[in-house]
Amino acid sequence: MAWYKDAEQFMKSAGHEVDGVWYPRVTKILEVKAKPALHGYYFEMGKEVESMSDVEAVTSKSAEEGTLVHETVQKLAVGEKVEIPKEIEPAATAFNEFYQKNNIVFHPQYVERPIWSQLHKFSGTVDALATIGGKFGVLDIKTSTGFYSDYNLQTAAYVLALQEQGVRNALALPQEIQTRWILRIDQQKTCLRCGAGLREKGGRNKVRTSYQSKNDNIGVHCGVSHEDHYWGPTKGIVELREFPYYFKDIKAFLAAKALWEWDNDYWLKQVGYL
Repeated sequence: MAWYKDAEQFMKSAGHEVDGVWYPRVTKILEVKAKPALHGYYFEMGKEVESMSDVEAVTSKSAEEGTLVHETVQKLAVGEKVEIPKEIEPAATAFNEFYQKNNIVFHPQYVERPIWSQLHKFSGTVDALATIGGKFGVLDIKTSTGFYSDYNLQTAAYVLALQEQGVRNALALPQEIQTRWILRIDQQKTCLRCGAGLREKGGRNKVRTSYQSKNDNIGVHCGVSHEDHYWGPTKGIVELREFPYYFKDIKAFLAAKALWEWDNDYWLKQVGYL
């Protein structure tokens, strides 16, 4: 259990109020779950930097860059004029082309929209509600290197909340939530010799060796350092995946929530949540 100075700090850190009622945030609840990919990231970082403060600096800068992508993409999606920052131009350009080509409709009133569950007592903020291929659902934007199971728990919680009649009425949803998607947006350089990828994020260069570069039949093997490769221009990466089956994920989220409540029993009693 994390410790807080007082109940006010706990409430501010772990959730927010909706119509005068305090609810814990979905993302805070899910911190109770182990994250092997994140632990692996910290382990790699520990081999590359001298102190934990360096790890925190890279993580903080990466988060800032991710937020910048989120904000830029959301403005582009609803037709706002936005000056695209140079450092994320490849990703933003790739997204703009992708969403227009695939006829993705973002509903402006539900972009970065706070939501809550009166029944299960939690809150969150959806990146967007969108219509794709005639389906209306939750769309979550990620700037990671891949798709992780934690994303399914997060989006399942949003679906669960938005299926409540009271919440649907309060938000004036045009129809029932039918599905959910993860939209992954990233950018990287590719080695023109071996096919490896170079991801520059948080002020850190991370080389990811491609499967092809390990194949002896290719006959080209660059080194492990980013200086050993022949990098092409930075290009954006956009992937959209639908996750229509969410019942098991909802069950898993509620189990995580129960564990989080157990772990924070003292503070939840202090704020009257329990």
